[in-house]
Amino acid sequence: MKKKIISGVLAILMGAMLIGCGAKTETTTQNTTNDKLNITVSIYPLKEFVEKIGGDKVEVTCLVPENMEPHDYEPKTKDFEALTKSKAFIYNGLGMESWVDQVNEVIKGKDVVILDSSTGVEARKEGNAVDPHIWLSLKNAEIQSENIKNTLVKLDENNKDYYEENYNEFKGELENLYNEYKPKFDTLSKKNFITGHAAFGYLCRDFGLTQKSVENLFADGEPTPKQLEDLVNFCKENNIKTVFSESLASPKVSETLAKEVGAKVVPIMTLESKEDDKSYIEAIRYNLDEIYKCLSEESNKAE
Repeated sequence: MKKKIISGVLAILMGAMLIGCGAKTETTTQNTTNDKLNITVSIYPLKEFVEKIGGDKVEVTCLVPENMEPHDYEPKTKDFEALTKSKAFIYNGLGMESWVDQVNEVIKGKDVVILDSSTGVEARKEGNAVDPHIWLSLKNAEIQSENIKNTLVKLDENNKDYYEENYNEFKGELENLYNEYKPKFDTLSKKNFITGHAAFGYLCRDFGLTQKSVENLFADGEPTPKQLEDLVNFCKENNIKTVFSESLASPKVSETLAKEVGAKVVPIMTLESKEDDKSYIEAIRYNLDEIYKCLSEESNKAE
């Protein structure tokens, strides 16, 4: 049903586009007037990456509204209109945006550069599904940011040095945060933690950790009684006293698990939307700090 609705919207919009070249003319005028690159991104973390690198040379629009799961988002006509006025459309990739093919079809043939920011990232799987949550890895965020930087340079070579400088500064922030926490996690004997949904696999890969989750990659189904029983047993056997819960996922099952094993529920950020008014670096630092405190306590108890 959703595909039919989207297809109908696309047909109407594409028909309107055939009337003339007004959208392209308007784009050119707007960019000339504002002297900024109009960039559209799919999800929030990409918006911040573009703004960090593009600085005052870019104007960034995010398709997925704040406080909405990207998996639940459906493009609307006004979103497509904004896309046709952009110089680039940057999306996460790896299946994060189930609707991206329809969007790319709308802007195909237009003067819009399309970037899959996951290019060059080594994808991981959770069961049979590809994990799209690559931005939660500092290492992957560096790759995504470099792809974005290269796209901005392609669009605006006159400001290449500016974009390179901003990218290198942001890259330094990412590397400094990684180098701060990697030695900390390396010293811990306990490296397993419990999350609301399986979004932190890439972060775990960065730091040699393991997540066990209440819900799957896309938080679209509650665990079976057997899966919940296994989680309860795992928590009890490993004396786990913290269950992390994401703000955009349902806290119900996480709270049920925590109550069952006598654990506390601690918020953690997936950054699929801007949370607590924290920047990307601040939010990742918060996550790493909370996970480290949890594992450090459990490691000390085990000694």
